Amino acid sequence: MAITTNAICNSFKKQLLQGKHDFDAASDTYKLALYTSAATLGASTTNYATGNEVGDTGAYSAGGGTLVNQGVKVSSAVAITDFADLSFTGVTLTARGALIYNTTTDGGTGTTDAVAVLDFGGDKTATAGTFTIQFPAFTTSAAILRLA
Repeated sequence: MAITTNAICNSFKKQLLQGKHDFDAASDTYKLALYTSAATLGASTTNYATGNEVGDTGAYSAGGGTLVNQGVKVSSAVAITDFADLSFTGVTLTARGALIYNTTTDGGTGTTDAVAVLDFGGDKTATAGTFTIQFPAFTTSAAILRLA
């Protein structure tokens, strides 16, 4: 059991071609959930799950936090999207990684479709403080999601 690498989820790749994700519309809501080192997350992850998610503390609760999309653009033949940094305040937690997932209603029911797994490379801790996920720059060489 481990979070071993950053990965774009295979199910997301298929769903993207099926038109199930829209990063350019306010109608799609993406969230980020934090996980302990006991979690098993990777390219084969298909949905958000509560198993081995970090427990409720301060501003963090089950399901994580809502991400603010930075938009979509194409530059130098690379399509990109990214999110604003996300902070959880007043928390005491240890997280090994995170899952970005889409909660948009699909056919009348909410979804938990996995998008990407983030591996922090080791446990990261906050004690009665702020835990921040800092996303890379919104550029063709750094954005969190890039299609070349």
